[in-house]
Amino acid sequence: MSTNWRISSFNGALLAAYFIPTWTIVAFKIMVSPIHGLYERPNISVALFISDHLQLAAMNTVRFAWLLALGKLTVVAFFALFVVLLTRASIRKTGGCDEALGIALAIGSLISFASMVLASQVGESAALRLHATELLLLLGTAIVLVIERPALPQAEQSSASPELSLQHPRILDNA
Repeated sequence: MSTNWRISSFNGALLAAYFIPTWTIVAFKIMVSPIHGLYERPNISVALFISDHLQLAAMNTVRFAWLLALGKLTVVAFFALFVVLLTRASIRKTGGCDEALGIALAIGSLISFASMVLASQVGESAALRLHATELLLLLGTAIVLVIERPALPQAEQSSASPELSLQHPRILDNA
């Protein structure tokens, strides 16, 4: 069994397993039928806010729905890029896939936070719980990603902390 997985890589892979299919389906429903897709459960808070507070015309509502779908597909694309980069062990160990994960987390957090705020404005409690849960998942992974540093290559590890053998004990100078 391979033990070279970092916690942020594993957590990011789990998030990608949720967000890629979920947000892709939601975005494609919006692309097929913008108004109907906007008024489905994952986007109902945004749709109600647009119709109640902004009072946009139908074509502007369609444009806003497409913009929301584009944002969600952008997050899906960065999660997919992260998963592709994650398959190479050398990239995974050094943290080379963290940029794609970071961008997906930033844009996804922004979309989820805005949707959560709009859900609280229109009083949609089920949508509020959904977007708050998504936001907490994304922020938790972002915190782990920020705190966890990538593994050092072998050359840097040996120079940073040389191994002590039993033949050469190190004695501390107490003077």
